[in-house]
Amino acid sequence: MALFKTRSAAVYGIDAHLIDVEVDMYPSGSARDFVTVGMPDTAVRESRERIKSALLNSGFGFPTNKGVTINLAPANVRKEGAGFDLPMAMGILGAMGSIPRLDQHLLIGELSLDGAIRSVRGALSVAVCALEQGIPNLVLPMENAAEAAVVDGVRVFGVRHLSEVVELLAKPGAFEPMKRAAPELQAGESTAPDFRDVRGQGSAKRALEVAAAGGHNILMIGPPGSGKTMLAKRLAGILPSLTFAEAIETTKIHSIAGILPGGAGLLRERPFRSPHHTISDAGLIGGGLGTPRPGEVSMAHHGLLFLDELPEFPRNVLELMRQPLEDLSVTIARSAMTLSFPANFMLAAAMNPCPCRH
Repeated sequence: MALFKTRSAAVYGIDAHLIDVEVDMYPSGSARDFVTVGMPDTAVRESRERIKSALLNSGFGFPTNKGVTINLAPANVRKEGAGFDLPMAMGILGAMGSIPRLDQHLLIGELSLDGAIRSVRGALSVAVCALEQGIPNLVLPMENAAEAAVVDGVRVFGVRHLSEVVELLAKPGAFEPMKRAAPELQAGESTAPDFRDVRGQGSAKRALEVAAAGGHNILMIGPPGSGKTMLAKRLAGILPSLTFAEAIETTKIHSIAGILPGGAGLLRERPFRSPHHTISDAGLIGGGLGTPRPGEVSMAHHGLLFLDELPEFPRNVLELMRQPLEDLSVTIARSAMTLSFPANFMLAAAMNPCPCRH
């Protein structure tokens, strides 16, 4: 019997929580030779096929004459996503005696069938979790390394293949941790549409400047083609720059939602979100099946939420925005758990004088 333990993390809300991955390998006389327990979802249960193929195609082999039981602890919390592939695979290698103990490492990553490691959501939250738990080393996909390296006090190692992780553990001195990117934007680096592009519209521009200075919500009413949408897109560009604390919180949300560009580090510009008027209540406020996900009001946190053609939005969806606008946060209660997401945003809306467009 061989027992091996690795560490990973699961994201609930905008925070990550430590998950212990316990791998037990034993002589098997049953057809159920690979069992995952600890409230795994479908993606986690299917990881056994990915892990088997990844280990075989990477040249490490797989114990066909032994059974494997993997426990994700704590067992009373649902585990979602494919980010547990890497710690589970390393746990199997550890039970086989191929790698040393992993007490000082936290691992997360999705495996391809050839052993390549794919990006995951919530890398920044996982790095914060590693820091809070006193785990000095974080191993995760290369696409997420720049994002996680923002956190001081954790050595972040970006990897591309399963064999690279094994080599990292065997020769730790041969690998350099990811360096933290500069947190501040240099002058002239903004990619947002420029407010100076707007000619005329003096009164509208003055109103937007006052709204941006005070963080006030604003409604623009005018005929089609008068420039309402163009002005709104440029409003985010004159908002104050993100502070470091705001950038950390905003990047967390975008990473969890899966909209952070691959290889990106800390967000340096205030978000601009403009959902279509056919959006559902869960899409705007947050929720969904399984673990609740952040909605548009949270993805616009510390930025601008623009609702174009305001009267076209369903009334029940607009009514749901009352509480986020007052409390600056959203609390989503489900039978399994209750999660809170921040929603401190500036609201801008545009509409025609009449729904018939006259």
